[in-house]
Amino acid sequence: MKVLKFGGTSVGSVKSIRCLKKIVEKEAKHQPVVVVVSALGGITDKLIETSRLARRGDGRYRNEFDAMVMRHHRMIDTIITDPKKREDLFRTVDSLFEQLKSIYFGVYLIRDLSEKTQDAILSYGERLSSSIVAELIKNAKLFDAMSFIKTTRKNGSHVLDSELTGRLVREAFEEMPRISVVPGFIGRDNVTDEITNLGRGGSDYTAAIIAAALDAEVLEIWTDVDGFMTADPRVIPSAYTINELSYIEAMELCNFGAKVIYPPTIYPVCVKNIPIRVKNTFNPYHGGTIIKKSVENDSKPIKGISSINDTTLITVTGLSMVGVIGVNRRIFTALAENGISVFMVSQASSENSTSIGVKDSDADAAVNVLNNEFCKEIETGAMFPMHAESGLATIAIVGENMKHTPGIAGKLFGTLGRSGISVIACAQGASETNISFVVEKEFLRKSLNVLHDSFFLSEYNVLNLFICGVGTVGSKLIEQIKAQHDELKQNRRLKLNVVGIASSHNAIFNRDGIDLDNYREQLKESETSNLAMLRNEILGMNIFNSVFVDCTASKDVASLYKVFIENNISVIAANKIAASSDYDSYISLKQTALARGVKFRFETNVGAGLPIIGTINDLRNSGDKILKIEAVLSGTLNFIFNELSDDVPFSETVRRAKEQGYSEPDPRIDLSGTDVVRKLVILTREAGYKIEKEDVEKRLFVPEEYFNGSINDFWERLPLLDGDFEKRRKKLESEGKRWRFVARMENGKADVSLQAVGKEHPFYNLEGSNNIVMLTTERYKEYPMLIQGYGAGASVTAAGVFANIMSVANI
Repeated sequence: MKVLKFGGTSVGSVKSIRCLKKIVEKEAKHQPVVVVVSALGGITDKLIETSRLARRGDGRYRNEFDAMVMRHHRMIDTIITDPKKREDLFRTVDSLFEQLKSIYFGVYLIRDLSEKTQDAILSYGERLSSSIVAELIKNAKLFDAMSFIKTTRKNGSHVLDSELTGRLVREAFEEMPRISVVPGFIGRDNVTDEITNLGRGGSDYTAAIIAAALDAEVLEIWTDVDGFMTADPRVIPSAYTINELSYIEAMELCNFGAKVIYPPTIYPVCVKNIPIRVKNTFNPYHGGTIIKKSVENDSKPIKGISSINDTTLITVTGLSMVGVIGVNRRIFTALAENGISVFMVSQASSENSTSIGVKDSDADAAVNVLNNEFCKEIETGAMFPMHAESGLATIAIVGENMKHTPGIAGKLFGTLGRSGISVIACAQGASETNISFVVEKEFLRKSLNVLHDSFFLSEYNVLNLFICGVGTVGSKLIEQIKAQHDELKQNRRLKLNVVGIASSHNAIFNRDGIDLDNYREQLKESETSNLAMLRNEILGMNIFNSVFVDCTASKDVASLYKVFIENNISVIAANKIAASSDYDSYISLKQTALARGVKFRFETNVGAGLPIIGTINDLRNSGDKILKIEAVLSGTLNFIFNELSDDVPFSETVRRAKEQGYSEPDPRIDLSGTDVVRKLVILTREAGYKIEKEDVEKRLFVPEEYFNGSINDFWERLPLLDGDFEKRRKKLESEGKRWRFVARMENGKADVSLQAVGKEHPFYNLEGSNNIVMLTTERYKEYPMLIQGYGAGASVTAAGVFANIMSVANI
């Protein structure tokens, strides 16, 4: 036989109760079933709320009572089609409501609500729902749970009388009908015969008690979810159903906030080795979660992540605690005697402090209880008054395989640390099935997401991207991300999730991901943004594994890097301003990123997609020393001097560079050598030398006055240089030489200049907009290392940015 328990959502609507009927009648074709039902969804809360109104003498309790009557009547009217059955059921239900009405009226008259009366009131939710279900299901027999679920008074609470209840259950079901319906949650005191209950979630417990007493084949808990999830799907959309759990794993997850089943449910069936299957009433064909003694062929180190979001941490501390036996006994005895539950304990090895986790609602009472317990020690200064810290959340990672997998705790805390999440307290039992820790509540969502992803509970590793700038480079980058999205998911198990896109005037954000097919339309329809809004939105999302990608040339945007890095957001910059700014700012960004465990990458600052900075870093990290750098670093200037010919004058080559996207929006930045100086400063710094832009000697080829005035003035005056350039070009050509704008650094000294190079020089045959870098090092002294290739262009620059993003994904 099977025991099937249906929760409030499964009997809460016409649709759900019809699903229940279909499920039960299908199961009953194969074996006898006992159906345990909760009150209609929300009715238990409504019963409590109505009693409180009556106790206060508030006449509105009648309106609440009438609403409950109306809800049950509408249910019966809709689902019971046989007039005779409907009339009989109305008679039964109305008789129960008359009793309830009298109790409420008594509470209203005397303004008193005793525990006994409250228990009696709460019993009506299940008594009503079970009457409806028993009438709805053909040939079902209704049992009175209060005749066999017996409780006893212990430490001021009602607890199950297991031995008596087990015997009475077996007697009640000695001749078992095909379908039995039992109201959950309720029972009677074994001495006074007063109505009692098994507490919140007591219907689950009722079902487990019956299943254990009758040696059921399985206990099925039918609810509104597909089973236990790897995490809360409302927080982590990628969470998925766990197929199998051990009893211990399920108990740990339940104790730490996974409200799929009531924790005491597990014990009665665990003792009898009866499996529990959690199923979805609204999706009955889903396999659900099976809970049993052990799980075979289980390779995952952890099964799920659970949390309690209303945590207060109370610290008991004092020098008198060191080496004194019995302090912890006093702490927990005092709390237990006052009905305060502790769900986490963390104690320093020095024994001078113990931190306990309680729910926020118990915090004030717990502090008062402990201050009273240790009042003498506090008066003498041997102990300090209790310190309570609220606004916290407790997270637990659970899995029996953790004890067989070294390094889980290290990975846990390392992952949190890289995400900028501080652990306030932690606890791990010797069984190693649960590691619990406390964080600030504002970091709960981020913690859950980063842990879910880090421990491979997600189907994919996720990298969340904020892209600033949708010009030539930014738009190409978005195209490349879109094109590679499926490939990365399939072959790298990596999901690049673009959660923010900003242009110069607008920005859009969506933590679930932006549709890259129509992001430009979304930007146009979005509100106007500014720098402060961009910063606040990104920090406010507090999203895990996040990367800010700067595809602008904006100084203001570059000023945001430090605050992002300080908040554990990696930064990828195509923008050269930060890396070429004053040395102290540059080194501060790098050191902060190192300390925070995030990345600050700017490979495309020099050479677009060429791996120049990465190569220099690799050489230095392996112990080599950069002695000299010689380079053509401006794809724009190389393009200009390669295009220069009899037919194409200097001014036209500059215009072509601008039109074809090789130059900056203002080509004077390239012609002035400013861009090359920035690049040389960056390379020199990455090579290990301290340098400022002002330290670079500049020997330019365009007169200074051309850099003054407006851009229009510049374009009008530029053709005046064509004659001189053509004369000099012809002379070079006769000598078999070419112009190259060369950046040079030797032993920390740097300069840029226009140089004529002959055919024997490596720079002579540099084509188009290509860049070339020649590195002389202690290892590569006789034969310097050459890196050559496209040094400009939106596509290759975007590809370089993409490569930097992938380097973050490989943290």
